[in-house]
Amino acid sequence: MSVDPIPAGMHTITPHLVCADANGAIDFYLKAFDAVECLRMPGADGKLMHGAIRIGDSMLMLGEEVPAWGSLGPNALNGTPVVLALYVPDVDASVAKAVAAGCTITMPVMDMFWGDRYGQIKDPYGHRWSLATHVRDVTPAEMADALKQMAS
Repeated sequence: MSVDPIPAGMHTITPHLVCADANGAIDFYLKAFDAVECLRMPGADGKLMHGAIRIGDSMLMLGEEVPAWGSLGPNALNGTPVVLALYVPDVDASVAKAVAAGCTITMPVMDMFWGDRYGQIKDPYGHRWSLATHVRDVTPAEMADALKQMAS
């Protein structure tokens, strides 16, 4: 028998977040982003060894910080260069829900030149998220013109 090299329900790339209190992070994402819990695999110490949630059609894996392995979350590292992009049907409502759950706004929601209504937030675990709703189709030429106007 052949086995599909990409398991059912997975995509070719899947973010795997490291969090201090990964169990708390899963609970938070269920509330803030309407995530669906798929798996919690506790380690011998009760901390989350591996977890998985689904947000929309995408899987997100999570695990606990393990400093001895050099595995630290963004709060322990004083930030992250990574932004997780999340498309939603109503960005304003989704950002408001995430903020009510405990996120902080790092970039207010606004209409962007590339056709999205877009904003950024940071969750209590230090991970940065961009949330967007696509509101209009824009050609590459229109985007280039908009960038020129912004630069002048």
